[in-house]
Amino acid sequence: MESANRFNSYALALLACAASALLLYFGNGLSPLWLLMWFAPLPVLIVALRIPAWQVGLLAPASWLAGYLNLWHYFHVLGAPPIAWFASCGTAALAFGLGVLLMRALAHRRAMWSAWLSLPATWTTFEFIRYWIWPHGSAACIAYSQLNFLPFLQTASLAGPWGMGFVLLLFPTGLALAVDLWPQKRQQAARLLGATCSVLAALLIFGFIRLSTPQGDPVVKVGLIASDANGGSSINDPGAPTQHLFENYATHARELIAQGAQVVVMPEDMGVALDSTVTDVDALFQPIADQTGSVLIIGMARRRSASQHNEARIYGPGVAPRSYAKEHLLPPFETSRFTPGSRRTLFAAPANNPGQIWATAICKDLDFTNPARAYGQAGVGLMLTPAWDFRMDGFWHGHIAVMRAVEDGFSLVRSARDGLLTVADDRGRIVAEITSNAAPFATLLATVPAGHSHTVYLLLGDWFGWCAIALLALVLIQLVRKGRATIASSSEDISIAARAMRVHR
Repeated sequence: MESANRFNSYALALLACAASALLLYFGNGLSPLWLLMWFAPLPVLIVALRIPAWQVGLLAPASWLAGYLNLWHYFHVLGAPPIAWFASCGTAALAFGLGVLLMRALAHRRAMWSAWLSLPATWTTFEFIRYWIWPHGSAACIAYSQLNFLPFLQTASLAGPWGMGFVLLLFPTGLALAVDLWPQKRQQAARLLGATCSVLAALLIFGFIRLSTPQGDPVVKVGLIASDANGGSSINDPGAPTQHLFENYATHARELIAQGAQVVVMPEDMGVALDSTVTDVDALFQPIADQTGSVLIIGMARRRSASQHNEARIYGPGVAPRSYAKEHLLPPFETSRFTPGSRRTLFAAPANNPGQIWATAICKDLDFTNPARAYGQAGVGLMLTPAWDFRMDGFWHGHIAVMRAVEDGFSLVRSARDGLLTVADDRGRIVAEITSNAAPFATLLATVPAGHSHTVYLLLGDWFGWCAIALLALVLIQLVRKGRATIASSSEDISIAARAMRVHR
């Protein structure tokens, strides 16, 4: 009978592990089903409160690691060795496992409110620390599983990805603790469940209100162009090959401007320009800007004698061409070729949009909360972003940039080869979008509001990441205090029993 119960316990734990892995597999990653992510940790959390700690220490990380198998093929496509997947996803799985063990320890010591906060605080602390030391910034945050859940996405305007990730784990933790308490302590379970639902309800009410509030004027008609010809590869030869490609882009830019486009954005790193040939490129695009009054943004590999930059070239009417060098480079593809930039580029919109400030960033720059926040603090209303993706990550990576728009109060115009041409407002709504392989030269014309919005995140920055670290420290202190109280209580019980035995004798 005992062996049968033990077998049933093991089977239930393994089933919970598999269920969490499956929910994470489809709820996170490159094409997430956002609703599943809210419940992905729940099966493991429920059984973690009822099985030995050593089993939790094995099953919780295993479930998370198995869920991250949805990224195995992506790492392979990027040319990363298997150890890169294990290092990245294994570290995340370990952080999740430690958070679950901490939650279990506090729950067993009846520190239920600390248990409620422990897993989300542990996970958010992990993501926040990883952001500062990882070359991919915030790209792996679970908050990006919610890009299609617009009411909740507005939380980014308050607390960035850190606040979203915290609530994503606070919700299932509250449910699991309520389920565990319900048979014996229904009143406490109801309080925990009420607090959990109240936090989520408050954020969703805020989200719906923000979505119902229109972004400020003016509106701008934007054009985007991208070509995946030759597999989307760059033209690596300067001179005639690059010039021919840019001539094709210039032709389509003129067509979009003729249809009313006030700004046209093209992809990053389209071709190589030397100091001796960049004047030919300027001679192609600057007259279009001067003659039409529109702004054109192109991406190039700018090769100088001492360095090479992944550069965005900006052409505006009546002003000399400006440039922006990509700040955050993708290892090893770009770090081996380019020198990172360190200067932000803002510029006044043309005369038909007086008082407007626009800015440029390039692709991976928007995996990081800066330079986007610095641009937002400067009052930017329109972020113009050349980009280049890997086809299979077009939605995920393209829409990571959309979260920066929500955080920092600007609209986004992002033109990516091997990805999506995307126009989004500062609430994260996709105004218009097509794939870059929709035509030999895919083009998109859309009208988007370009008024700048003020947000709490702009004012306070990564405040919630630091709050998560402080919360983790507090729950660890509570764990130590409860542990000492438990030891003291056990010692007192032993002393009472010993005195009773002496009296009995």
